Amino acid sequence: MSGPRQKEGRIMTQTAIPFVFMRGGTSRGPYFLRSDLPQDQETLAEVLIAAVGAGHPLNIDGIGGGAAVTTKVAMLSPSDDDWAEIDYFFAQVSVEERLVDFKPTCGNILSGVGPAAIEMGLVTPKGDETEIRIRAVNTGAQVVAKVQTPGGQLTYDGDVAIAGVPGQAAPVQLSFMGVVGSSTGAFLPTGNLRDTVQGVEVTCMDVAMPMVIARAADFGLTGYESAQDLDENRAFFDQMEAIRIEAGQLMGMGDVSKSVTPKFGLVSSARDGGTIAVRYFMPWKTHPTMAVTGAQCLASCALTPGTVADGLLERNGASPAEVVLEHASGTIDVLVDFSSADGFTLRSAGLVRTARMLANGHVFVPKNVWDGS
Repeated sequence: MSGPRQKEGRIMTQTAIPFVFMRGGTSRGPYFLRSDLPQDQETLAEVLIAAVGAGHPLNIDGIGGGAAVTTKVAMLSPSDDDWAEIDYFFAQVSVEERLVDFKPTCGNILSGVGPAAIEMGLVTPKGDETEIRIRAVNTGAQVVAKVQTPGGQLTYDGDVAIAGVPGQAAPVQLSFMGVVGSSTGAFLPTGNLRDTVQGVEVTCMDVAMPMVIARAADFGLTGYESAQDLDENRAFFDQMEAIRIEAGQLMGMGDVSKSVTPKFGLVSSARDGGTIAVRYFMPWKTHPTMAVTGAQCLASCALTPGTVADGLLERNGASPAEVVLEHASGTIDVLVDFSSADGFTLRSAGLVRTARMLANGHVFVPKNVWDGS
């Protein structure tokens, strides 16, 4: 991906950075080559803030979409890992604050990594379906993505629909491995199946995403409130945030008041034929659908005896188990391969997402932010 040509005599007053603009699952954002960005993290954060337009509710001076699911960034590079082909480095850029969080990863954006790697020339399609081994740099998780490449050509056309995205597209099959304790080093970071934090019983769990999970009923909620209704319930958000911050300390994550992790989730009994109902928070706003990483953690919580999910579903103990999570916009299916011989041990979690390239070209940032050197 080469830079733009400068017209003779023209002085570029901005720095041009090549990018591919992708929808990955129910999120979207720019996908960059890591080598096209500054190496030091402080400058990198300023570049991403400028590119996205963080610090304004509409991201009016950047390409963000005014929501946490549209201010996400993927940075790709060939992997030096013996197992992986592609390294995927994720950044969550804030909407209204000039903040970038490099701690978490994002499974929805990850679903666009395979197609983006092909678009960027990092991967050559092989046959009708191309398998790409991806290392999530932020957490160390290993993910196998299967991308549709009929006749050796990448396609976005297909018949798979996912809740929260209109229409249908080609499936991207994701298999996650090595996701237990990926952020904290432990399946149960506090060492307990349940903890009581500020009078509310929670399960603190780290599977793909560190989470604090509670029963909706303990907040006086049904668990079927819309995302808008929950966002307008500021008393609930204040209580939830206080619990999240204290739980973050218990999980060994330090002061999480300025970090998007751990995320918060609510569980309740399913009523539309699914396994369990969930609501997921980002954390300062309700997720309009469901995060892929959060789905793995919530599915694991649902399957683990002794967690806050007890009594909300029936567990038959068979593996692999298909867990259907009912979320704010529909459902998401997680296929969980686990062992219950000695407690709950997750081997892998699989999901099907879709992705589509929306645009490509260059995004521009002021030279006083970064001069491209």
